[in-house]
Order: sequence, then structure tokens, then C-alpha cells
Amino acid sequence: MPFELIDTHVHIWDLEKVDYPWLKDNQTILNASYHIDALTPQLKKAGIAKGILVQASNNFEDTNAMLMVAEQTDWIQGVVGWLPLMDSERTSQALQQYQQHPYFKGVRHLIHDEPDSKWLLQPSVLESLAELANQNLPYDLVGILNEHIDTALGVAEKLPHLKMVFDHLNQPPIQSGEKFGKWGELMAIAARHPNFYVKISGLGTTCGKVEFSKDSIKPYLEFIIDHFGVDRCFCGGDWPVSLLANDYANTWKIYQSAILELVGEKDATKIFATNAIAFYHLTPTQVSCN
Repeated sequence: MPFELIDTHVHIWDLEKVDYPWLKDNQTILNASYHIDALTPQLKKAGIAKGILVQASNNFEDTNAMLMVAEQTDWIQGVVGWLPLMDSERTSQALQQYQQHPYFKGVRHLIHDEPDSKWLLQPSVLESLAELANQNLPYDLVGILNEHIDTALGVAEKLPHLKMVFDHLNQPPIQSGEKFGKWGELMAIAARHPNFYVKISGLGTTCGKVEFSKDSIKPYLEFIIDHFGVDRCFCGGDWPVSLLANDYANTWKIYQSAILELVGEKDATKIFATNAIAFYHLTPTQVSCN
């Protein structure tokens, strides 16, 4: 059966309008502007019905640019933006503004670029995250180290009502072939907290020198689904970063093939669309297909 796929992890950036510090010395194809018009023609081949834009820089300019694109792009149904979490007063002020925007659906900060892996546990940041929780806004965790999972566990202990999702499964040890090591231990603990979710995304680049294929990622997806269950998993393409490993359509083909071998069609529908709708509070009109 055909599935409605919601891509919960799409990036765009315009180097002429927004500052992206992490791209300044980047020698890959990513060091260029990527506009939504470059991706839209590929949606049909990949089977994507709707998408969510996710922040790529820790500034308001990036968030505002995404919100403008969301307003002008019918298949984009939400934005995971940025807030100055280190300053709870500014966060509160910005939230008052962004909460009026129908496409503002969540918050993220590039914690993997912070020298301190415990950045989220600072009192001012926790105060800001508490306000997100009170406003029922979810938080995207972009961790790359096991220490980032440990930090997230600390946040969950202090703010059990905050919904959080591990972007890119927080980098499972696919390259080393470990099954499943410290990553597995910490993710199993995280799975016990009902407000932790996982985003099946970014695994092409996570594979590194290991071939990005259904077989290479399947053990890690099985582990995640076994622990988090089919109700707390959803998918993201991670375009254009994913282009470092494969093209957009093939990336989604690999994810679909692996997931459909692990779960039935009913549960696959949850992972491909339903869970994302609930997590990001998309409305029925926002996910209807024409």
C-alpha cells in the first residue's frame, strides 16, 4: 500500500541572508545555498506528502526565513526554530511572538556545536525549556555524543513534562558495528521516559564509510523500535545534509524498506506520518493530501 510520508527534518539555508558559522570552513557540497525550490521537484519520487523545516543556525534570522518559506510553500507544514535559551527572559518574549505563528511547531539549538556537552543543564537553559514544556512545545535534541544522551536524561529528570526527540537517533554506532554499547545502554534508559521520542533520520551520514543500506541500519532501527515502541518513532530525510550519503529518493527508499521489514503496515503508518502529526501538533488540514 502507498504510505503518506511526512519528512520531519528538512533544512534550507541562504548564505547571502543568514549566518551559518558551521559552514564557514566546510569543504563539501553543503557550503552553498539550498532553497526549498531545489527539493520540491523530488517529493513525488520520494513519496513525501508534507514536511517540517528544522533550524540550521542559532539565530532569529534562520527561524524567520524558515517561517517565511513555510507560509509560501504548501507542503511545508511546520518549523522547528531557535530561541535564545541561555536568556529565559528573551526566550519568553520571543515565544510570545512566535506562538502567534501557525507554523512554529518546536525548538532546537545546535548543542553539538557547544563545547560543553551539558549545555542544556545550565539553570537559565532549564528555565527556558520549562517554559517550552508549559507551552506544550517539543524540543529537538541534536546530539552526537553519548554524553548528550546523558545530558538529555538529566533534563528529563528535571522537566518530566517536556517532550523531546533525539534527532538522527543521537548517532548510533553503525560505523564501528557495535551492538549496541554505551549508546544502547543510554537509549534504553531514555526509552523508559514516556516523553522521549526518536527521529529516524541522518543515518546516511552516520554510516560514514559503512555502506548506507537497509541492512546496515536495520539492527539499530530494530533496537530503537523494540525499546521506544512504534508510537514514539518518526522519520526525517535530513536534506540537504543527506546528500553527502545518497540522493533524496534513495534515502527514503532505504528507510521505508528497513521499517517495513520490522513492523506491519499499520505500525509503519504511525512511524511514517501519524506520530509526527501528534508530536508537532499538526492540524488535520495541514496533513490532508490533495
